[in-house]
Amino acid sequence: MFIDRAKIKIKGGDGGDGHVSFYRAKYIVNGGPDGGDGGDGGDVIFRADGNMTTLMDFRYKRAFAAEPGESGGKKNRSGKNGGDVVITVPVGTVILEAESNKIMADLTGDGQEYVAISGGRGGWGNAHFATSVRQAPRYARPGQKSKGFEVILELKLIADVGIIGFPNVGKSTLLTMITNSKAKVADYHFTTLSPNLGVVRGKARDFILADIPGLIEGASGGAGLGHEFLRHVERTKAFIHVVDISGTAGLDCSPLESVGKINAELAAYDEELLSRPRIIAANKADLLAPEDAERLCGEIRAACPEYRVMTISAAAKTGLGELMAAAEELLKNAPEVTFAADYEEYLPEEERAAAVSVEKQGDTLFSVTGGAVRKMLALTNIDTEKGFAFFQRFLREKGIIARLEELGAKDGDTVKLYDVEFDYWK
Repeated sequence: MFIDRAKIKIKGGDGGDGHVSFYRAKYIVNGGPDGGDGGDGGDVIFRADGNMTTLMDFRYKRAFAAEPGESGGKKNRSGKNGGDVVITVPVGTVILEAESNKIMADLTGDGQEYVAISGGRGGWGNAHFATSVRQAPRYARPGQKSKGFEVILELKLIADVGIIGFPNVGKSTLLTMITNSKAKVADYHFTTLSPNLGVVRGKARDFILADIPGLIEGASGGAGLGHEFLRHVERTKAFIHVVDISGTAGLDCSPLESVGKINAELAAYDEELLSRPRIIAANKADLLAPEDAERLCGEIRAACPEYRVMTISAAAKTGLGELMAAAEELLKNAPEVTFAADYEEYLPEEERAAAVSVEKQGDTLFSVTGGAVRKMLALTNIDTEKGFAFFQRFLREKGIIARLEELGAKDGDTVKLYDVEFDYWK
């Protein structure tokens, strides 16, 4: 079974909490702070593996979490860092954030890695907060929480030449005859439900040939195999468009009309696909008289002068050597397919915003959001008196208190910072 799309949950490891402790030993009455730091949480890493061909593994396991860091200990002992979780995926896998459908990464090379979520940093022990004035700090910094969200894994086939065309026109037969591929062949639509690959030994270079699942009219709108077909077509450098000129495929259109319908579906999905180098292979020519085969090919040549049209018979193995030589020549000048590699690390929208947002949401309720606010909440223990005082100073320095006053905040009103709420007092 070929699985080319999966949704999974990923979660980075939380950082371990810093520790609060003081040195104790015989004859030492007031030892200094010796609380250790928490360990860093593990990362979530995707790694492309050239030996994987499907996303089938993700049918059975759909949640992945890195290990959290351990909390710090006495005597300045730091907590152990959490282990990373490495998720192996096939080469050609695109990783998208499920909620926004934003592309996070496109893994196009064997061994390529992408850190989807960084683990939370470990918190500081109270030893970090000792100064000449504050010699016995009784608070530590908690570990930073890591993110967790759903991602979509989408496998897009990477091949040099893709064999396209309507179902039952001889694509799988062509692949079988010129490579060692064992493609399933039968006289009914959608025999090929997943891409088949083969390697062609050319004169100057070898290249990968892919038999892409059959396309029907309306596929760009999701009909039939729809986008399952088109998702793989966009990853090939050039096309061999197989057309049945014998009329035995059971299509309700002429060979020339079938070319137009395939072009229409490609253009509806992505007009750039029409500019890819292409050869039209007029297949099953052995079932026609030579003059009829030449007449039908002539009609296609006249209507599509931008494409080279070649007469072949995959079943009879005629014209296949010339077709592969032409395909190899086509690849010499074929431009490299550009992938969606310009991506950014996924962050929730409020974290991407540089500015802090202060909004009035009711007569007595105010909301404060922003990446700096979320980060400060994660790194400050506001349950302690000194920690809360430090956080209040942050609010004042960032102009949040002044903004609350501008919006008319009064004593006793509620200020909400994500999951934290407190009463406002001047």
